[in-house]
Amino acid sequence: MLQRRRLRTRLFRLSAGLLAAGLLSACASPHYLQLNPQRSAEVPVTGSGQAVTVIAVDGRDSEVIGTRTGSAMSTATITANAHELVPRLQREAERAVRDMGFSPTTESAPNRPSLTLTLDHLGYERGQSRPVIDEARLEAVFIAEARNGGNTYTGTYTSRRTQSYAVRPDRDTNTRMVNDLLSDGLNRAFRDPELGQLLAR
Repeated sequence: MLQRRRLRTRLFRLSAGLLAAGLLSACASPHYLQLNPQRSAEVPVTGSGQAVTVIAVDGRDSEVIGTRTGSAMSTATITANAHELVPRLQREAERAVRDMGFSPTTESAPNRPSLTLTLDHLGYERGQSRPVIDEARLEAVFIAEARNGGNTYTGTYTSRRTQSYAVRPDRDTNTRMVNDLLSDGLNRAFRDPELGQLLAR
């Protein structure tokens, strides 16, 4: 009888330990975000079918945008891979240039106007903590550079978002928040009338 109790106690402790380890592992698991930002704002129409070279670039120092815990040493990283994100930014940049009245192309040519869209920064940090409630702070910075002849116009567009939460966001929630952030950045960039005006000169 005593041996059975000891065995049950050991099994219970083992199960509890495995459960705790599983929960810790789940909390510390990294998030790889599959992003698909989309511009929704109207853009100024300044072109009349001219060809414009369009290039999207990832200018970030790292594909890791932050951690779920807010600690730089955490293994619970949040990552936005450039090889997945840049083609989607390229698509949106081309769509914006087309909506401006130009004919986007990825091929460069002498004296052809060009537009380069660079994702300069994408960050996810832990904000202020209050009883029961935590906070995530997100920031994205785009740089758009329009060139035409010897003229250049460069615009910098920053989007920020603060999200309070009682339960730490899962991957789907983080994906949605970062998508919204990047989409707002695209709206800010391509609403800028100076870009189209320079390309149309």
